[in-house]
Amino acid sequence: MALVVYGSNVSPFVRKVRVVLAEKGVPYSLEQVNPFRPAPEFLAISPLKRIPVLRDTDQPEPNTLPDSSVICDYIEHKFPTPPLYPSDPMQRARALWLEEYADSILAQTIGPGLFFERVVKKMMRAETDEALCAKTLAEKLPPLFDYLEKELGGASYFVGDTFSIADITIATMLVNFDHAGEVLDASRWPHLAAFMTRLHDRPSFKACIEEERPLVQRFRAA
Repeated sequence: MALVVYGSNVSPFVRKVRVVLAEKGVPYSLEQVNPFRPAPEFLAISPLKRIPVLRDTDQPEPNTLPDSSVICDYIEHKFPTPPLYPSDPMQRARALWLEEYADSILAQTIGPGLFFERVVKKMMRAETDEALCAKTLAEKLPPLFDYLEKELGGASYFVGDTFSIADITIATMLVNFDHAGEVLDASRWPHLAAFMTRLHDRPSFKACIEEERPLVQRFRAA
């Protein structure tokens, strides 16, 4: 069996897939792909020109899947233990909704408004727009964090108080918030801040973060 994940290790969507694989104890290899200058052979397996893509070499061709949510669902069905999706229909649907919330509005706010400006632009030797970062922090992110704080409440996890794909997806976006040099205000979002610390201390996340941090810090200091 050989699973190959194509993508950049600092991508929150690639990290999401890697954490799912780590939580299930499934071996894989990571093939680095620059999403800004992808090779033609990668574009052939990624119609939307996005990372990640998964290849399962145990399957006959075509054996690739794009999109992190599709990939994670495939992994869950192929390797069902431990389960990362709730079995109850309503709880599963809520987990999928929170996954979508994180993959869409949270990613679209943290990514362009902070991580791209403070990390990716440094990689490209371009100037950071700190005015945009300030607007993101002051206006765009607080309502999103308010919603997540309310949804989490005093529970340890977002759905059924059991670790799931919802927690993985939200936490992976918060890694990039941290990589951008920001810290959640624990006085305003105490439950979400504690959740972030707890999730990022899990071995599956910790291994990814420790791998990524030297690269991110090098570019942020440039």
